[in-house]
Amino acid sequence: MASMLKSLKLLSDPTRLRILMLVGSEALSVAELQEILGMGQSRISTQLSQLKTAGLVTDERSGKNNMYSCTAAKDLLEVAQLAAEEVPEVAADRASLRHLLRKRRDTARAYFDELAGRFGKDYVPGRSWKALAEALIKVLNYKIVADLGAGEGTLAQLLAQRAEKVIAVDLSPKMVEFGQALAVQNGLSNLEYRIGDIEAPPIDEQSLDLAILSQALHHAEHPQLAIDSAFRILKPGGRLIVLDLLQHSFDEARELYADRWLGFSESVLASMLEKSGFTEIETVVADRETSAPNFQTLLGIGTRP
Repeated sequence: MASMLKSLKLLSDPTRLRILMLVGSEALSVAELQEILGMGQSRISTQLSQLKTAGLVTDERSGKNNMYSCTAAKDLLEVAQLAAEEVPEVAADRASLRHLLRKRRDTARAYFDELAGRFGKDYVPGRSWKALAEALIKVLNYKIVADLGAGEGTLAQLLAQRAEKVIAVDLSPKMVEFGQALAVQNGLSNLEYRIGDIEAPPIDEQSLDLAILSQALHHAEHPQLAIDSAFRILKPGGRLIVLDLLQHSFDEARELYADRWLGFSESVLASMLEKSGFTEIETVVADRETSAPNFQTLLGIGTRP
């Protein structure tokens, strides 16, 4: 009875309960729990230590990591699962876990991450991310495209070289005026600027083949609403591309760049895409800056079914 009471007392803490639910589904490392929960290593390690002392989890060495799994008795686990339904974050944890397991299975992903990490480290005349991006843009074949949170519209103007129509949306009237003048100046009659919020863009439902949120999501008051809106305006089969900052701790960005959010983890972005209804979700850290504060660029892609 004492052991059961002690276990129930431990699991009255929502964080320990969330951890038990996760390792009850899949053996996970501290780093993987960090990614899912968005918490620091020391906090998670402390909670795991308490769960391990109580005999609710065990760990096993796998390469460089300790993998934690659930060893709680079946009757206690059933009670814990019922209690977990009252913790709002548990549903998001499950979605993040599904995304993490997809990443594990994607062996090719690890290979291409390694390639991306090497790109640009060795000097090769004429080779750069900018040149590669412009080359890829020229072979894209989307008819109707939206650049959401377009700013002055550099990306929108590049897209207009190939797309049938590009809609650039920005909240700033001055940005829209400036961008529209550039479009006229450069003869881009298929590029239209509209004033609007990325959380409610002035675009008809199911009218786009491609929507892009490039370094815009971390300025949104409600990022989930922005992704929901992108889903709404895409046609079935349409795709959303999100380029944003990987979660960081450079708090000065709030004042320097008017950032609302300090980036997003891969699991959080994948969970938001999944919650909106997107499928075929992929995320990758596409670039790493070498200068402080060492921002990293997160790329996420999803398809509207």
